[in-house]
Amino acid sequence: MRVRPITPERLVTELADRLAGTAVPGRLRVAVDGPPAATPEALAEALVDPLRAAGRPVLHIRAADFLRPASVRLEHGRTNPDAYYEGWIDEAGLRREVLDPAGPDGSGRVLPSLWDAATDRASRAGYVELPPGGVLLVSGALLLGGGLPFDVTVHLVLSPAALDRRTEPDLRWTLPAFARYAEEVVPASFADVVVRADDPRHPALVEP
Repeated sequence: MRVRPITPERLVTELADRLAGTAVPGRLRVAVDGPPAATPEALAEALVDPLRAAGRPVLHIRAADFLRPASVRLEHGRTNPDAYYEGWIDEAGLRREVLDPAGPDGSGRVLPSLWDAATDRASRAGYVELPPGGVLLVSGALLLGGGLPFDVTVHLVLSPAALDRRTEPDLRWTLPAFARYAEEVVPASFADVVVRADDPRHPALVEP
């Protein structure tokens, strides 16, 4: 494996070029996976304009808008790392409302959000049409362990020390979940694109 340092701007350009040049039946379903400290949502959002400039319709979905209700999510407490790892994301809802409709045989009618965690109610969002040839970006944490049907997977990886250093104090209870994810799922071993993000100013691509 080779680790190639790259600027944040060049990372966005190269990744957008790669996605724009990838054609699949239906729409291209892309996971941008990483812990909150790696800000996967920011990378996904940065890809939107370059992809649109390349002629690809884009929809960015945040996994945080597909959490389970608090009664289920917090059944074992608000800071239980095992519950966070195993059951915070409504993977069935994400598949049903987003990934399957964007797939080869899907209608393209996608729900941009399912649950408002702040109010603990359904978001009541309206469906959005993503045309054939569009790119669906799904960003968030712990996306690659449940067999969700993505066409391209991007994984932002931090060393344990960097993850510990950059995780906000109110989220430090999640650190055991990410250690378990790295050990059990090992997403860096199979993701299509792996980005080392210990320092957000100096990322690096991990290449064969």
